[in-house]
Amino acid sequence: MVKIKVKKEKKKDSKTQVPVKTENMVTLPPVRMSDDPTPKQVKWINRQRVLVFAARGINHRHRHLMEDIKKLMPHHKTESKMERSKNLYVVNEISEMKNCNKCILFEGRKMRDLYLWMSNIPNGPSVKFLVENIYTMGELKMTGNCLRGSRPLLSFDPQFAKDAHYALLKELLIQIFGVPKHHPKSQPFFDHVYTFMILDNRIWFRNYQILSEDGALAEIGPRFVLNPVKIFSGSFGGSTLWENSKYISPAKLRQAFSKRAANKYEKRIEKKVLNEASKPVTGYPDIEDASFFKGDPVKKAENVVIKDEIKDEPMDEEENKSPDTSTVKSIKKSKTKPDMAIRRKQLKAKSKKISDQIKKRKQFKKKKPLKSK
Repeated sequence: MVKIKVKKEKKKDSKTQVPVKTENMVTLPPVRMSDDPTPKQVKWINRQRVLVFAARGINHRHRHLMEDIKKLMPHHKTESKMERSKNLYVVNEISEMKNCNKCILFEGRKMRDLYLWMSNIPNGPSVKFLVENIYTMGELKMTGNCLRGSRPLLSFDPQFAKDAHYALLKELLIQIFGVPKHHPKSQPFFDHVYTFMILDNRIWFRNYQILSEDGALAEIGPRFVLNPVKIFSGSFGGSTLWENSKYISPAKLRQAFSKRAANKYEKRIEKKVLNEASKPVTGYPDIEDASFFKGDPVKKAENVVIKDEIKDEPMDEEENKSPDTSTVKSIKKSKTKPDMAIRRKQLKAKSKKISDQIKKRKQFKKKKPLKSK
């Protein structure tokens, strides 16, 4: 039993050996004085990684815009297209698997409209935008050019500081589009500027190259406009913090334009009906036969003038005799010409009947024929 105890004591002595101090080790002071200069940060401390990908159903122009945004962001990570059937909460898991703390998701609707999601993962907030006025780098062919992977300067409109929801959007845009310092894929230069301007309740994005220190700029591209729809408290969900009251979906706008076109067609038909109803039977009521154009026109004109003078003379005599000549004129007018008010009512009634017939035809066309059993 004594031998076993001696062996254990030897093992303990071997474990509790004091480490030998090497000459290269440097002991840092516990507190830095305020007068001392701050040490330069050489390491990559701001570890922002942005996952940029799309859901199935985007257009070719939308795909080119996504590729242009990837070129502008050296700190991005890619992923294959997401299925539409999956819920948006799956994006949080995908970004965590890719070790990303920010996400940009492109979502297409009807191969026409493009929605863009920006989110801070995993706690939020997240924003949903409608992307409008898209112009890619390939379409624009601008003169500006910048070094790929260089860090940008971010320029914001002063209106971002006025409203609370714009201040939140500004902070999210800074964290997503700002390239971290000393990122492995970035270059240590500032040779281009991203500008975010607010106009007509939308955020307008432009990318410019810095030509000289005086402030001369040349546009690079791409161009797009972000129309904010909703701001959510969580990542791709949660309670709505803010909602755009002036937002109208593009599907509703297209529906309104089609209704306007249908109304134009109906109005055009009604005008044709009114013209046909008010069209006189003969062009000149005084000309009854073709015999009017035969003979000497000068003599016929003199005869017409004489007839008019004869008609005017008895009218003047009647005016001197009877003071109530207005009643006589009204009777004569009513005999020669129909009352205009009655005629207008008749025309309106005719146009109404025709418009009702047109509507009935449209409704009949819309109804599907019954299947024979």
